[in-house]
Amino acid sequence: MPSLTRKMTKTGTRLRVLATFAATASLTLALSGCTKLETQSPSSVRNAADASATEPGTGAGANGAQARAGGLGTVDCAHAKCIALTFDAGPSENSARLLDILKEKQVPATFFLLGKRHIDTYPELVRRMSDEGHEVASHTWTHKILTDADPDEIRDELERPNREIERLTGKRPTLMRPPQGRTDDTVHGICRELGLAEVLWSVTAKDYKTNDSDLITERVLDQSSRDGIILLHDIYDGTVPAVPGIIDALKKRGYVFVTVPQLMAPGKAEPGKVYR
Repeated sequence: MPSLTRKMTKTGTRLRVLATFAATASLTLALSGCTKLETQSPSSVRNAADASATEPGTGAGANGAQARAGGLGTVDCAHAKCIALTFDAGPSENSARLLDILKEKQVPATFFLLGKRHIDTYPELVRRMSDEGHEVASHTWTHKILTDADPDEIRDELERPNREIERLTGKRPTLMRPPQGRTDDTVHGICRELGLAEVLWSVTAKDYKTNDSDLITERVLDQSSRDGIILLHDIYDGTVPAVPGIIDALKKRGYVFVTVPQLMAPGKAEPGKVYR
């Protein structure tokens, strides 16, 4: 019969193992960002704007109609089956070819640009993106994980690309995408100060893990749905070759491509809030 001491030793070992497991699980949850993140959908932004437009005496009805038409084309995503293509971490040596494809297909996109070694290396492509009707937004200056940074670092990461984009295009960005989608209340507050809304995604091809263009296309098509926000990276070799097939296939399914602001019109993304 085992001694009481041996039983207590085994019990203590099991408790230590369980405690270690619990601590590891807690850390994993914290690192994986499993805390609740409040996000808004494009349709909720449109619906809120439409509800406001129907309020007596607001005069918002005409403004809402103008918002759909003026500067946003004739697409009304409340009725059309809209989807948004977005590209992170450019410009790069692949971006000129991507812009050629988008021009040929007559598809607008939203570009979340990096500063260091991208905006400062390809300024002519930043200008071209804006000149050809695409939405130019920020993906920080160095791709620093903002939740690991102090407030001054966060401001610098967001202000530097804003200044350069405004200098090159004449338009100050109103949208940003946090690296790896990692954000928190501190980031929200600083974005609010700087007039930036945070935009995440609903579709990802994980093109940072593969250069297989067919696989990238398959992943996008499998996940796409109305009001979707597609995340791609034009810095990877397999991505741009996949874009024509993605566009053609989604058009056959009845989708209309729009920028992220067009997806929300006549509503607008509010600084400090997160959209997906």
